Amino acid sequence: MIENSEFRIEEPDLSSRYDTDLIRRFLGPLGFYFDESSVDYSVILYTLNDDIVGVGSCQGKVLKYVAVAPQFRESGAFAHIVTHLTEYVMQSHQQAFVFTRPENITRFCGIGYTHIASAEPLMAVLEFGYKSIKDYQQYLKSLKEESVLGETAAIVMNCNPFTLGHQFLIEKASAENGLVYLFVVEEDRSSFSFKDRWAMIEAGIAHLPNVKMVKGGEYVVSGATFPNYFLKNENPDVITQKQAELDIAIFCEHIAPVLGIQSRYVGTEDYCNTTAFYNKAMQLILPSKGISYTEVKRKEVELEGNAEYVSASKVRAFIKQNDEPRMRQFLPETTITYLREMGIERLQEKMMVTKSRH
Repeated sequence: MIENSEFRIEEPDLSSRYDTDLIRRFLGPLGFYFDESSVDYSVILYTLNDDIVGVGSCQGKVLKYVAVAPQFRESGAFAHIVTHLTEYVMQSHQQAFVFTRPENITRFCGIGYTHIASAEPLMAVLEFGYKSIKDYQQYLKSLKEESVLGETAAIVMNCNPFTLGHQFLIEKASAENGLVYLFVVEEDRSSFSFKDRWAMIEAGIAHLPNVKMVKGGEYVVSGATFPNYFLKNENPDVITQKQAELDIAIFCEHIAPVLGIQSRYVGTEDYCNTTAFYNKAMQLILPSKGISYTEVKRKEVELEGNAEYVSASKVRAFIKQNDEPRMRQFLPETTITYLREMGIERLQEKMMVTKSRH
């Protein structure tokens, strides 16, 4: 417990139904639904008379559920909670992120956070710490090459695992541009680790000398740029739209200018609602930022006499079923070799415990 002259902070037990219900009852009227499974650490700020002033939580390096009762918003309560959570995060990480409504940007900036991007009128992302988006930009500058034969394009992929569909899209972009930056989603929330996905892609594009692989870091389709926890009263489709806009804003404002990216390639999306929203947002936003948008129809293969779109989720299903003949029709030989080296039984075990749409 930490005290000052006005308030005291307590750390609730997130395994206690009483403590989590206390936070939930406080946050409900303020427009939040508290999900204790989505946080690692929480605090409750009290007056010295034991009235709840505010609450806050974090998961990894992301601050969540920071809220103060209306009657205390002109006090130092907000700064007290955010400073405490930031110090907690910085013990384990070199930076902290926070997502909030745009009207709260100045509050966080007043405590040392830096605004990265916004998706008006619902979302803004800010960061604090020893590392920042400027460090990621330095990494990009270290990779930058000049395209001498045509435009410079970008693709963002997860590749869970790397399929003939991914290869087809990359080959098309490679053929139509002088240089292609291939951003690989770095966050490990997929069935295949970032290390494995990177290796499969690297092997699958070895024949394309004008394609340069780039780590997505914290700023390309990561947990940091896809929050949804503070918009309880908004339509889920609106949240998805704004999440996509936020990620695209970061790409347009902080990434594309560094590498001189002029176009972005995507595959058509018929399965995942989130990705479909993301593509639609790109189609609307990118041209207004001077970046062309190219949507390529998904690759099809013939499977048991029918045309089937290639998708990584189908491959994962085939792995679970130990159906190597169908799996082979969706994968380049380089991926098949890599998966065989990983071991089908180990893969199947991993598939059973990992839930991932991508």
